[in-house]
Amino acid sequence: MTDHIVEIRDYTIEAEWFDAYRYWAQTFAAPWLRKNLDVIDFWVSANIDAEVSGSNPHVSENGQPNVCWIIRWPNKTARDQQFNKVMSSEGWRDIWAQHPNTTAYLQMNVRFFKPA
Repeated sequence: MTDHIVEIRDYTIEAEWFDAYRYWAQTFAAPWLRKNLDVIDFWVSANIDAEVSGSNPHVSENGQPNVCWIIRWPNKTARDQQFNKVMSSEGWRDIWAQHPNTTAYLQMNVRFFKPA
């Protein structure tokens, strides 16, 4: 798959819900999503301060993302069709029903990249 794209999903989860989110994600969400999507990897914060630099550095008032998922897709059209199908499936609804707090997402950022 040389013409693929990757979807990078960054989440900022409220600090008070982070441990519960991490448990839910590692125990339920990540295994299920890996079976149903081409998940490259899933990471959670190592609690090491971010290094922000550049000519105009800015950190969101919500802080740095503390969760990151990367998913591979053939293209954006396939992503939109498959992602919506998977996220509306009964299997995902069962996983989502176990989420500790579905409103703990302070910010979600989804970006799409191609191989360089």
